[in-house]
Amino acid sequence: MSKKLSQIQIPIKAELKQFEEYFEEIMSTKVPLLDKITNYIIQTKGKQLRPMITLLSAKICGELNDSSYTAASLVEIIHTATLVHDDVVDEAEKRRGFFSIFALWKTKIAVLVGDYLLSKGLNIALEKKEYNTLHIINQAVQAMSEGELMQIEKARKLDIQEDVYFEIIRQKTATLIAAACKAGASSSTNNADHIDGLYRFGEKIGIAFQIKDDLFDYGDDHGIGKPTGIDIKEKKMTLPLIFALQKASWVERKKIIFNIKRRSKNKKVVKDIIAFVKASGGLEYAEEKMHDYQNQALEILKELPQNEASLALKDLVFYVTARKK
Repeated sequence: MSKKLSQIQIPIKAELKQFEEYFEEIMSTKVPLLDKITNYIIQTKGKQLRPMITLLSAKICGELNDSSYTAASLVEIIHTATLVHDDVVDEAEKRRGFFSIFALWKTKIAVLVGDYLLSKGLNIALEKKEYNTLHIINQAVQAMSEGELMQIEKARKLDIQEDVYFEIIRQKTATLIAAACKAGASSSTNNADHIDGLYRFGEKIGIAFQIKDDLFDYGDDHGIGKPTGIDIKEKKMTLPLIFALQKASWVERKKIIFNIKRRSKNKKVVKDIIAFVKASGGLEYAEEKMHDYQNQALEILKELPQNEASLALKDLVFYVTARKK
């Protein structure tokens, strides 16, 4: 049974509080509209997994310091900026159960806020002379953009294969988590093996995280609530669907792809596709792959210093794959 997030945070509880205070301070602005929006972002923040991972990675390798907090803040700001832009691209009304910036302030302001957050993150790193951290995070942002564009390109043809799917999620999801681990480790050690190990750990847990998100789209049988079918409506080829299509006959595959391309807004069509994926064993296959990446992450952790922070990251691996949302 996985631990609660509050239990996993115990080794860095004080540090997380200090990070939150620092983050609120740097998000403050004298522009009234912008300050209102950044306050809304802070009030509706998520689980803060990425800064948590950054601080734990730093603590595995050494003592937390100003560079560790800068790295955690940069990761959180960049992540928030990408979410704001994602909601514009997807025209998403909700984010973390709250109205998105796009829904409340519309496209123009949402795009500008995302741009502001990106530049804010860059300025923080430059002002602190954290050039290595900036390099690590900037590489991740580039990979995330490439992954998103690749996914959009493939959505037009729906011809994605499993190897391409894994490359897409490695870029669009796993690279920022891996960068968080690397930035955290780099802030407290110069040990190249430990830094590289934590980057590889971050990639594995990031891929497992995204597969879990894929499974949320199918819901009920796996204790994660009512199926949403959002990915199907948005023509996103996730692992359960890719597996199901690979097993289907040519005629059935052609029919399913046509329905996703032309009829994905129809509730009955989406429901039928979900049933098709379930009957094909797509959810079981995706879970198997998720646990494979979970185990790879755990094996990498064994190579790293063993302390309370590494134990917390071990618990976090199980949390990521067992979470309900």
